[in-house]
Amino acid sequence: MQIIRISALWCPSCLVMKKIWKKIESESNLKFIDYDYDLNEDKVKPYNPGKILPVLIKEVDGIETDRLIGEKKETEIKEFLGV
Repeated sequence: MQIIRISALWCPSCLVMKKIWKKIESESNLKFIDYDYDLNEDKVKPYNPGKILPVLIKEVDGIETDRLIGEKKETEIKEFLGV
């Protein structure tokens, strides 16, 4: 499983979430792939993230299985990721 994380520099929720994401990453062995909404437009577009950021997308064998949209609590993210 890999996790696609789509965020943007101008997104207040994304900035708030950075600290939580770093903590979760250090506690798990999941593979995270980060894309900036504006800087990686070619890679972000196929995921159709919409206008609410951040977006976490779970992929298994290259197929999206679930997504989490917007600012969430650490417990919600951990439950989503299964960690």
